[in-house]
Amino acid sequence: MTTVQSNNTVSADLMATMNGTQKTTASTAQEAQDRFMTLLVTQMKTQDPLNPLDNAQVTSQLAQLSTVTGIDKLNATLQALQGSYQSSQSLQAASMIGHGVLVPGSNVDLADGRAVFGVQLDNPADNVTVTIRDSAGHAVHTMDLGAQSAGALPMTWDGATDSGTPAANGRYTFEVTALRGGQRTTATALSFGQVSSVSTGTQGVSLNVPGVGSVNLSDIRQIL
Repeated sequence: MTTVQSNNTVSADLMATMNGTQKTTASTAQEAQDRFMTLLVTQMKTQDPLNPLDNAQVTSQLAQLSTVTGIDKLNATLQALQGSYQSSQSLQAASMIGHGVLVPGSNVDLADGRAVFGVQLDNPADNVTVTIRDSAGHAVHTMDLGAQSAGALPMTWDGATDSGTPAANGRYTFEVTALRGGQRTTATALSFGQVSSVSTGTQGVSLNVPGVGSVNLSDIRQIL
C-alpha cells in the first residue's frame, strides 16, 4: 500500500508512475484528465483517516482541471477556425491570379507608352497633384487631378513628359500631394502589378506580384 504523509501529498513513486517519467510526447486533454482523476481517486483511497482531504482542496483541484480542459478545448476550436479561415483566404487569393491589383507603393513601370498606378485618399481633397520622377529623382511629368473623392483612384500615364517628349521605357517613381482646405491630407501612392501566384505560410496567405513583391490580401486597395 502506498504511504501518504499527513499533509495529503502523493508519494514520489506514485507520481512517477502516473506521470510516466519516460514519456516525452505531449498528452492530450483527455489523457491529462484521466491521469488527474486517477491521482485524485488514489489520493482519496490512501488518505490518512485521521487527516482526510479537505473539501476545499478537492474542489480547488477540480476547478483547476476544468480550467485546463476548457483552455485546451478553446485552443482546439481556435486552431480549427484558423485553418478554415486560411483555406477561405487561399481560395479567395487563388481567384485573383492573372488580375491586376493596386497596392501601397511608389513605383510605376512605363512600357510602350502605358503605365498604370493609383492614389488612395483617406478623405476628400480639394486638389490632388501627382509628380512622376526618373531614376535620378528629376521630375518628368506633373499631373493635376483637381478635386477628388475619398477612396482608391486608378490612373494611367501615356509616357509624355512636361517637355512634350516621350519618356523612355523603364521604372519611375511618383509622389502624391493632396490638399483639403489649404492643408495637406493623407494620400497614399499605389503601385500596379499583376498577381502571378499565391503562397501560404506561417504568416498567412500572400500574393506574389512581379515588380511589386509579396503582398498580403489586406494590402490590396483595388482589383483591376
